[in-house]
Amino acid sequence: MKEKISVIVPVYGVEKVLGRCVDSILAQTYENLEIILVDDGSPDQCPRICDEYAEKYPNIVVVHKKNGGLTSAWKEGVRHASAELVGFVDSDDWIEPDMYERLEQALTQQEADIAMAGLVFDYEDPGYPPRRETNRMDMTVYDREELAELFPVLLNDRSFIGRTIQPSRVTKLFRRKLVEKNLELWDDHVTVGEDLQMVFAAVLDAEKVCTIPDYYPYHYWYNVSSMTGGHDPGYLEKIRLLKQRMEVISDTKGVYDFRPQIRNDFLSLAIMAVKNEIWRNHTDSFWQVLKNVKQMCRDEDVQEALRNHTMDRIGLSVKLYILMMKHGWYLPCYVVTKVFFSLYYRMASKQV
Repeated sequence: MKEKISVIVPVYGVEKVLGRCVDSILAQTYENLEIILVDDGSPDQCPRICDEYAEKYPNIVVVHKKNGGLTSAWKEGVRHASAELVGFVDSDDWIEPDMYERLEQALTQQEADIAMAGLVFDYEDPGYPPRRETNRMDMTVYDREELAELFPVLLNDRSFIGRTIQPSRVTKLFRRKLVEKNLELWDDHVTVGEDLQMVFAAVLDAEKVCTIPDYYPYHYWYNVSSMTGGHDPGYLEKIRLLKQRMEVISDTKGVYDFRPQIRNDFLSLAIMAVKNEIWRNHTDSFWQVLKNVKQMCRDEDVQEALRNHTMDRIGLSVKLYILMMKHGWYLPCYVVTKVFFSLYYRMASKQV
C-alpha cells in the first residue's frame, strides 16, 4: 500500500459548504488518506457535521479546539497527524479527485520534500470566469543547489507582488518533517499572508522540491463577501506583523538575506492597504479618509520601504503611486484610486 497522507482541514463557520469540501477529499483516487477535521470553535453546525462524518468514515479524525484562528487550527491538525506526508484543504474549498495521487506520485518519483500544483479561483457569481494561479518557476524539479539559485527572486522578483513561489499551503504536499520542525516559527496571530510564512520556512528547509506544470486541481472558492471585500482598518498592522515574522524566519534560517524582498513585498501590500482605505472606507468622511491615508503613508515602516525598495520591474502606474505616497500627495492618491476602481468595476460589469 502507498504511504499514508494526512489531509488537514481547518473548520470554522462553513456549515453550508463543509460537505462539499469533505466529500471531495473522500472521493480521492488515492486511497490511503487520513482526514483530520479541526473544529476551530465554530459557532454554527460545523462541530456536529464533523462528528457525523467521523462516525461514518473510520479514516476521519475530528479535533475540537477553542477558536484561535486559521494558523492555530492547521498547526493543531499537524500535531494530530499520523502520516509522514501532510496536505491541507480549507473547508470552503474543494479538490479534484486525482490531486493527492498526482502530488504523491511526483513527490515519490522525484524523492522530493514538497510537491506543488496550481489552483483555480472559482467565483460564486457564475458571471465571473474561473482564474488560474500557479508557481512562476521554470523547472519541474529543483535540488538544493538549484533551489538556492531561486532565492534572489523567491519572494519578490523586483515586480509588484512578484512572488516566484505560489504561497498557498493547500496546493502542496509536504513531508511532515518540514512542517513539524517549523511549527513554533509560524505565528498564530498572522492573518494576512499566513500561508506565505508557512511555505517560505518549509521551502528553505527542503532538499528538493518539484512542481506539476499546467495542473490546477485545487478549487479556491470566492464567495460574494470575498469578491466585494470590505474595509479593513487594521490591514497595515496585519502586513507589518507578516513582515516582522518573515524577517524572523529569514534570520533564523540564515541561508540567504531575504530582507530586501520582504521589504518589496511589504510595500506592495502597503500600496494595496492605501487603496483599500480609499476605495472601501464608506464609514468615515472624505477628510477622515485623507487623514487615515496620511497616517499610513507617513508610517515609519512604509516610508522606509518607499525609500529603499528595489522594485525596478514595475509599471508606470505603480511608480506614480509610489511617488505620490512617498511625497505625501494624498489627494492625488485619492483621486487616482477612485477613478481607477470606478472604471475597472464599470468595465467588469459590462463584461459580465
